Amino acid sequence: MSSSSSGKLAVGSRVRVKDGVTSPDFPEVSFAGWAATIVELSGKKPNQKFILEFDDAVIAAMPPDYLKKCEEQHLLYTMACLTAEQIEAA
Repeated sequence: MSSSSSGKLAVGSRVRVKDGVTSPDFPEVSFAGWAATIVELSGKKPNQKFILEFDDAVIAAMPPDYLKKCEEQHLLYTMACLTAEQIEAA
């Protein structure tokens, strides 16, 4: 369960990626505004990470180059791992 210091950011929470945030794997790809659901928490505070699963509408609109790069490197394009500073409650 989440503690009070994590606020609304808990497993099952819907979030939006903040402006200026890019893909950790491909910094040329902006994640800004992408909607997702938190599916898992990793690590401990203050370095806790949030495992996100992007919404279907986001996945459908992803840049083809991003999809190709993810597939070439065997990465899941439907998910991302970001910090609390990079996301906000939707």
